[in-house]
Amino acid sequence: MVSEPYMGDQDSSSSLPPSSTAITGVSTEPQIPTTLKFIIYNLKNIIPHHLTLENYPIWRMQLFQHLSANGYADHLTGKSTPPSDLDSPEYARWCLVDNNLISALFSTISPAIVPYVIHFTTAQDVWNTLERRLQSQSRSRVIQLKNELHHIQMNNLTMQQYLSQIKNLVDNIAASGATIDQEDIVLYILKGLPAAYNSLKTYIWASPLPADLDNLCSLLCSEEIHINQDLHTEQARLSSASALYANSQNSNRNRYQKKFTKNKNSTYRQPDSQDPANSASNTSSSRPVCQICSKAGHIAINCWHRLNLKYAPTSTSNGPRALLAQPNGHSTQLWILDTGATTHLTSDSKNLINLFPYNGQDSVTFANGSSMPIHSSGQGLLPLPDNHRQSSTASWPSP
Repeated sequence: MVSEPYMGDQDSSSSLPPSSTAITGVSTEPQIPTTLKFIIYNLKNIIPHHLTLENYPIWRMQLFQHLSANGYADHLTGKSTPPSDLDSPEYARWCLVDNNLISALFSTISPAIVPYVIHFTTAQDVWNTLERRLQSQSRSRVIQLKNELHHIQMNNLTMQQYLSQIKNLVDNIAASGATIDQEDIVLYILKGLPAAYNSLKTYIWASPLPADLDNLCSLLCSEEIHINQDLHTEQARLSSASALYANSQNSNRNRYQKKFTKNKNSTYRQPDSQDPANSASNTSSSRPVCQICSKAGHIAINCWHRLNLKYAPTSTSNGPRALLAQPNGHSTQLWILDTGATTHLTSDSKNLINLFPYNGQDSVTFANGSSMPIHSSGQGLLPLPDNHRQSSTASWPSP
């Protein structure tokens, strides 16, 4: 018995919808490449800092190197162009890759920069716009960095901190596309060192061979250790000297206190006038002595004997002498002092020095009404109780 085929089985395949063939066939939808997925998932770990107005050179270098290593840098530079056939699978795949790159770029841009590029539809447009807007600011940044490098000083930094700052400035300048010669870097490093490193700086500058940066850093760190050791040794020496001086002062103070306590209840001893310290103290604290009467407590201008023409001091050795020298032929030996006079008289020209003839019209008038011409003028020494004062003195001829 032969069975006939079931008609339903023959028509079952013809009754399927046309779209059901896509289930058994290969899908034609474009897929994101595995390498691009890896870039998108790990981009924030590779570039942790978002793009700002200050860090564009570093951001650009990091992102471009990462995309170039995975074969997607052509989308940024414009070397990869979309296919002309807009309906082809290649065009769809190119758009998929480019749109994912745009999303990756946006994820690393700060909110302040996003408005500059939010309306662009290709990764190349985003990349070129960022470079055009931020590169000019980057040039200004390079000038600023070079100026900081030119004026950098070590000050209170350690050598490692100082060298790290210089390296950071040099790296930022290099990331901006500018270059600095190695000898210039050595010059900037040595210029910012304090005076304690002058000997090392002189040695490096006088060396006929150019300094290597690695060797220079090692030399500077070693020199820092030696300088700190010398500084600590000097501080210890000064501390020891200060302590010794303080102990000496305390010892002298204790000895003086003991001496004062010992003599506190003893009989008072008159200070020795020959002692320079006591003499200086007595001189500075003594009362004024009159030049007329030789009494203490007032000066000559306030003396009650100032207008007494007959007054003569009792002491002939220390008493004041008259400002008018009488001729040898007179019997009186009185000296009359006029404290208000600036020019004094003498009848003996031997009392004068620097004698010169007087050519004026003045004359000397006496109490009896007679007058006498002035013969000459000069200077003389008037002995006083405490000192000798030089005075301008005139003389007249003896009668």
